[in-house]
Amino acid sequence: MTEAAAYWDITKERMPREEREQNTLTALQSTLHHVYDNLPFYRRHYDAHGFHPDRVETLQDFTERVPVITKQMLRDDQEENPPFGSYVGVGPEDLVRVHGSSGTSGKPTLYAFSAKDWAYTTEVMAQGLYTCGVRPGDRVQLSTVFSLFMGGWGALLGTERIGATAFPLGSGETERQLELMHRIGSTVLICTPTYALHMLETAAVLGYDAAASPLRLGIFIGEPGAAIPGTRSRLESGWGVQVRDMATTSEMTPWATNAECELGVGVHVMQDEVWTEVVDKDDYGKLAPDGESGALIYTHLRRDSQPMIRFLSGDESRMTYEPCDCGRTYPRLPDGVYGRLDDMLLIRGANIYPSQVQRSLLEVPGTGVEFLIVMTREGSMDEATVRVERDPTIEVSDPAAFNTELAQRVQRKLKNDTSVTFKIEILPPETLERAISKAKRVDDQRPKYRPV
Repeated sequence: MTEAAAYWDITKERMPREEREQNTLTALQSTLHHVYDNLPFYRRHYDAHGFHPDRVETLQDFTERVPVITKQMLRDDQEENPPFGSYVGVGPEDLVRVHGSSGTSGKPTLYAFSAKDWAYTTEVMAQGLYTCGVRPGDRVQLSTVFSLFMGGWGALLGTERIGATAFPLGSGETERQLELMHRIGSTVLICTPTYALHMLETAAVLGYDAAASPLRLGIFIGEPGAAIPGTRSRLESGWGVQVRDMATTSEMTPWATNAECELGVGVHVMQDEVWTEVVDKDDYGKLAPDGESGALIYTHLRRDSQPMIRFLSGDESRMTYEPCDCGRTYPRLPDGVYGRLDDMLLIRGANIYPSQVQRSLLEVPGTGVEFLIVMTREGSMDEATVRVERDPTIEVSDPAAFNTELAQRVQRKLKNDTSVTFKIEILPPETLERAISKAKRVDDQRPKYRPV
């Protein structure tokens, strides 16, 4: 194989950082002027903050001076300017697709795509999947939700653009997923890490040897998890595959602008497609130092329909410019996306993410993959209970004794890792609701404050 064959676009992927950043600055300046002049949403927002695009002369200016936007702002604007908001950027006659958020609560946020942006999404998704290892000879099983959610559709576009065989099976009907995986000879699985773990459990119950499946590669999207060591280890050993993480968010479609290479050392950030900043969690105008944790902010460089400029994703990660041996000059998120700023739990002074709890649970032998954190309040004290299923593959002669001993080990592990003493409830297998897309990990039953 030639050196160029290892890359989708060797010139772009190995471009010197200085050259890429100069190109990015030019693109950002052009985009800022375009949205200010043509999109009412951005003109109102920038005028309200006393900002004008002429104030951006450097990338540092961009971080320090351009105000962020949030998903709630997009929702509010769509309510006031239905159906797509006042930040569409193209005429109705130019729109070819409509997608949206999952809509798990309230009205979904709608995403409109022009033909140009749909073609652009296809190309960038292909680069992301190719970075992860998908090749023309693969048979790619897309066990993703095909609905308003953009993730499955983007993965389908990229698969077809690469020239691999797409098998868009969708999610659910897990027994059928496993049977058809073997029958078709799927070599790549794309889904959420939660659903892949659930498929492993189902395979064990049905007597399938998942590690002997035809799969060679698992690419995981839609939620944090594939970068968590315990989750990754279980996916790798259970399926006998290489695990690759992909990230960003539907608002930033093409969302495959964070993709992990064959070395598995964190997702590469395709800065020439979506400019990505990791900023101080308390000051969005201040970059976090290289390698330190912060809030992820994204900016489209080439999207016409609904461009996102400094979109505050709510995700937490850290970024490094340390060189990768694969030769790509993009920065990396070495731990992927490992937390949500808005699902962080404050438990007796400690900041806890569900992904932290998941990491610890997976390192305790005897636990299953499904868990739920239940928050309650007794008097003035918050109580946190972790409900976790036991491993369905383990034969248990005395469930009560087994559960007691396992609960003690789980409690010690969580205390050691988080400094929080959780109450632990060990549940029989198949007790908790299974998620075929994003898993719900927190049930907050604490009374909500209502002002008088």
